[in-house]
Amino acid sequence: MKRNTHIQFESADTIKKFQEKLLAENIEYLASRSPFYQRMFAENNIDFRKIRTLEDLRSLPTTDKADLQKHNQDFICTDRSEVIDYVTTSGTLGVPVTSVLTDNDLNRLAYNEYLSFTTAGCSSADVMQLMTTLDRRFMAGLAYYLGARLLGAGIVRVGNGIPQLQWDSIRTVQPTFCMVVPSFLLKLIEYAEHNGVDYNASSIKKAICIGENLRNPDFSLNTLGRRIHEKWHALQLLSAYASTEMQASFTECERQNGGHLQPELIIAEFLDDDGNPAREGEPGEVTVTTLGVTGMPLLRFRTGDICCHYTSPCACGRNTLRLSSVVGRKGQLIKFKGTTLYPPALYDVLDNIPQIKEYMIDVYTNDLGTDEIVVRVGCEHPSEKFEKELKDLFRSRVRVAPAIRFDSPEYIAKLKYPETSRKAVKFVDRR
Repeated sequence: MKRNTHIQFESADTIKKFQEKLLAENIEYLASRSPFYQRMFAENNIDFRKIRTLEDLRSLPTTDKADLQKHNQDFICTDRSEVIDYVTTSGTLGVPVTSVLTDNDLNRLAYNEYLSFTTAGCSSADVMQLMTTLDRRFMAGLAYYLGARLLGAGIVRVGNGIPQLQWDSIRTVQPTFCMVVPSFLLKLIEYAEHNGVDYNASSIKKAICIGENLRNPDFSLNTLGRRIHEKWHALQLLSAYASTEMQASFTECERQNGGHLQPELIIAEFLDDDGNPAREGEPGEVTVTTLGVTGMPLLRFRTGDICCHYTSPCACGRNTLRLSSVVGRKGQLIKFKGTTLYPPALYDVLDNIPQIKEYMIDVYTNDLGTDEIVVRVGCEHPSEKFEKELKDLFRSRVRVAPAIRFDSPEYIAKLKYPETSRKAVKFVDRR
């Protein structure tokens, strides 16, 4: 693919025209290669040649993960001999979906992470400690590795978990930044404090965080972010949002005002419940059209993630669209005692309570056909008094009090980190 690293700094109008040229090429490719989109165009009497502007996209139907699950093979646009890598989604919200990548797609993936790292202020002078897995059909770990290679940075492939090995690598190799799920940073801090490690004096000065929110939609640090920052104050915390299907990411710059879109790689829309464009600053479902993907390109793919978006220029000089943290998953909206909320609102309360070592949230439908919430809490000294304090705290923060169930931290950890999952399962939807 032809690269244009400076397009993100051009005017909004120039970026739009640039993306529309790529969109036309992408539509042409889908019309000639994709069995799924060929069928969609035919069934809806769509003349794909008329899709030329970003506004024209709105006339097309959207697709979602259910389409990928039901018609997986029909999304593949290349011969099997051209497929280099097979990856799957995490499957935490349903059946994992398989995606295929060509050599072109792997190069594009590396370029995406190169852009992600440079957006975050990293360079070839840096050394990255990779605290995510490269195996288990996981795209992200591979992407970070390929991107760091393209950047010219050093790489320490430690993988996830094992605080002792992480700190030993930090001590011996002196990496300057890490890729990490942010809650694991708390485990690194805990290990360091118990073993006399001065983490604020360590070589790692920046953490690019994935998989969990660090910030509120207004870009302020949420409870998890504050807990990390209050301890490891020498560490700069940046967020990256991505998904396997989009094969691209939105990464914060050092101004920490939302994740920047990369115009060469993706078009993003934000849709309300009726499929109309959400207003700037208001929650909408992230809906993406991939650019430059050859294995399994997607057109108006609804990710299920609810975010806010902003179009004002960033102080870093980029004029690209910026994305807030994930407000919630569309399928995870809870209607409880007259209040609607997403699980992250509950996480933010629980993350702020030091006595809680582990937690999970169960949601199910009760006998009346309405949502019911049970928060499973792992702590050392459960009591009726602590239960009342928790419920009062929930009422003050989210206006409602879910049921509380106490279990041992070890038992909840076992449920939360099943062997077959790459991500912590903090939310179980039984509705």
